[in-house]
Amino acid sequence: MPERRQENIWKLEDAKARFSEVVRRARNEGPQHVTVRGKDSVVVISSEELERLSRPAPKTSLIDFMEGLGLEDLNLDRGADRERDVEL
Repeated sequence: MPERRQENIWKLEDAKARFSEVVRRARNEGPQHVTVRGKDSVVVISSEELERLSRPAPKTSLIDFMEGLGLEDLNLDRGADRERDVEL
């Protein structure tokens, strides 16, 4: 998790009183954290950042996914299968 700088953390009453500054900083400096009674409550982010975070991951085929796992060196050889004694 990225380290938060103190200037990007706002008490709710300060964020309300200086909302346009909170918005400007969210657009220019990154996420602005708002606390309520000293605890994290919400984060103000730019619409561009929300779009980037909300974008679905590109779809890949099962074959591409499996090939991307890097299992080339995995040994999948099985030993001889021996019958088991089962009483019926």
